[in-house]
Amino acid sequence: FPNNLPFFLSLFYLVVIALEEKIIISKLGDNATLSCIYRGRELHLKNLRVYWQIADDQEECSVVHAMISGQDNKSEQCIHFKNRTQLFWDRLENGDFSLLLLNVSQSDERRYKCVVLQKTEYTRVIHQAEVVLSLAASYSQPILSGPVRNGDSTGEEVTFSCRSGNGYPKPNVYWINKTDNSHLPPSELKITPHADGTYSVFSTLKVKATSTMQIECSVENKILQENLSANYTQQKQSGSGIESKKNLEKNGKGAQAAGIVSIVIVIGLLAVLTCWLWRQRSSKLVSYTGNE
Repeated sequence: FPNNLPFFLSLFYLVVIALEEKIIISKLGDNATLSCIYRGRELHLKNLRVYWQIADDQEECSVVHAMISGQDNKSEQCIHFKNRTQLFWDRLENGDFSLLLLNVSQSDERRYKCVVLQKTEYTRVIHQAEVVLSLAASYSQPILSGPVRNGDSTGEEVTFSCRSGNGYPKPNVYWINKTDNSHLPPSELKITPHADGTYSVFSTLKVKATSTMQIECSVENKILQENLSANYTQQKQSGSGIESKKNLEKNGKGAQAAGIVSIVIVIGLLAVLTCWLWRQRSSKLVSYTGNE
């Protein structure tokens, strides 16, 4: 395995005209498959050399994975990729030289080269490909907080806040006035990195209060084509609403008074009925005594 691998491989690149290029999107912490597929005739592993390397020639160490004559060769592999790469051995003879990269992180977000050489009478490049690995992580559902309004605050400045986290890469944050779908400039936008490489975002919006406010906060992850949003809708309590509330309270008090009157009437009727029954009983007793 040559020490000057990038220069060695570049000599063979001149022979190959077509160069495949693919973009692979993987989530942080997942395993990513870097595709490299040769659609030619049946191959014999003992005659093959497969090299995976970082495409940037300025890297001090560029070897990601190497296979020579059907065996992995780890002598020149970069420390960063130790025990994190493997080929699909059951697919190699069918021309699938894809590489499995385990537990990807931000430092793996690079352009990679796959070069396949075949040795018969002489060594020649039979296939090469480039793969761009882009990493992403979904943001959490945004939490939108708005002002609590009491009475008529139309025209006053109010503040909304929106937060989301655990995403990658840095997001785009949009504030939207849903009454006319216009975009509003944020008053504050703070993006905080975390130790695991993800980001949290916090943004505020200051606007003049209106009688009806409908505000949306949207957090966009372009790589994953995800757009998560949260909405705030609050209608100011109108004068008629206040009057309705007063009428409701008044009606409630009236109903309460009517209930008390009804109870008094029932008690009165019971008292009258009791007196009538007592008199009836008394008259019967007097009549019985007279007969004696």
